[in-house]
Amino acid sequence: MSELREIALNSNAWPFQEARKLVDRFEKTGVTPDAVIFETGYGPSGLPHIGTFGEVARTTMVRRAFETISDIPTRLIAFSDDMDGLRKVPDNIPNKEAMVPHLGKPLTQVPDPFGTHDSFGAHNNARLRAFLDAFGFEYEFMSSTECYKAGRFDTALLQVLHNYDDVINVILPTLGPDRRATYSPFLPVCPRTGQVLQVPVVDRDAAAGTITYEDSGERVTVPVTGGHCKLQWKADWAMRWVALGVHYEMAGKDLIDSVKLSSRICTVLGGTPPEGFNYELFLDENGEKISKSRGNGLTIEEWLRYAPTESLSLYMFQSPRKAKRLYFDVIPKAVDEYITFLDAYHRQSAAAERLANPVWHIHGGNPPKEDVPVTFGLLLNLVSASNSEDPAILWGFISGYAPGATPATHPLLNRLVRFAVAYYDDFVKPAKRFRKPDERERAALSDLAAALDRLPAGATAEEIQNEVYAVGKTHDFEPLRDWFKALYETLLGQSQGPRMGSFFALYGLDNSRALLADALAGKLAA
Repeated sequence: MSELREIALNSNAWPFQEARKLVDRFEKTGVTPDAVIFETGYGPSGLPHIGTFGEVARTTMVRRAFETISDIPTRLIAFSDDMDGLRKVPDNIPNKEAMVPHLGKPLTQVPDPFGTHDSFGAHNNARLRAFLDAFGFEYEFMSSTECYKAGRFDTALLQVLHNYDDVINVILPTLGPDRRATYSPFLPVCPRTGQVLQVPVVDRDAAAGTITYEDSGERVTVPVTGGHCKLQWKADWAMRWVALGVHYEMAGKDLIDSVKLSSRICTVLGGTPPEGFNYELFLDENGEKISKSRGNGLTIEEWLRYAPTESLSLYMFQSPRKAKRLYFDVIPKAVDEYITFLDAYHRQSAAAERLANPVWHIHGGNPPKEDVPVTFGLLLNLVSASNSEDPAILWGFISGYAPGATPATHPLLNRLVRFAVAYYDDFVKPAKRFRKPDERERAALSDLAAALDRLPAGATAEEIQNEVYAVGKTHDFEPLRDWFKALYETLLGQSQGPRMGSFFALYGLDNSRALLADALAGKLAA
């Protein structure tokens, strides 16, 4: 066993802990598969969203961790449940009225309201694939419709039919009396209307592989194979695990009960339920659960307007079993934490430290080497203080602070400059509220300006910070954070802010003294 593999096997990083479940599983059973199958699911009645990204990103992290500790090949299946019936017309599509006659039909039989694909399901499947491709995910796409119609699920479907009573006995205790009386795991696709029917099964023939139901007073018999039927989703999930040989699939905390039921059905069918874990759902700015119908969350397009993909991957990596707010104000911290972890990675010599570093998992074991001498928080304050949203002007400050830094030599920082301008314009600028300093603060600001004037032109951020501390202590700010709060509110128009030594160093001593003079003159509050 290589040294890296041994270290990875003992790593506490959650993707390695998940990967070890699979290693233990294969050692316990003594069966080594030709490939380990990871799966993520997608409901194509809507467009891919930030939750889709999170599930695929997290699953990929576990997959890469497994590949580090095992030589067994892996595959990731991105599965689309596109044979589901269209339950309601989405609000965010054109030609909504034209969709109404197709309610109940499989999504792959509903016309595409955008007019670009053969069906609504095909349109959203294409969006999913483009979405995953844009982030560089390695995956195999599978369509439920294609799997059902091509016979890929036939053997497993016949298993469901042969074990019909055992399957429904898993589900029935979870249903109310009315639903229990009519429940069947099979949903026939009506030959007359094309709709996916939720009807009682009045007869079944396991030997013939058929079920019978009533339609308008007549009995209709259809095969359960070949795409003539699909399964209710809990049974469908279990059947898919068996048919595709899925070894690992994670799901949201809201699906814990569904995972348990599907696992029991999977066992009834002679399969072994996959490994996985239930991740927590995200909360909105008020701490309430995010709902697609309410639209109270942050979209992936919104995150990527203000920050790089890597920062979102970090947010997905951190504490996946903990409920976290997913709102605009978490973005700057996520960006700066990514920068910190990336910088630390290239200073870490021990393999154990590197494997525990989130950027190892974000970049599949090969994090890029990037020099980012300015934090995202500092960039936001630079945009604010300089009154400029021109990247060229902002780079003038950056180059003075970090000699030799250019957009060409620091590509990640160049991206962050543009993200900072967008974030500042939409969130910081509208909320800025300057106030005039009181008498004690005026005296302290005057002394700070004099202290900056005494510093040499090349003073470091730490030397400047020491002067800021000294002035605050001289003027008896207790606690000292009141002094920094005063600086933020009078100089930057906000209640929180950066490490002032770093900010003054980036903004330049001359510009910083001018900023202090404007605050003392009341120009900023005006």
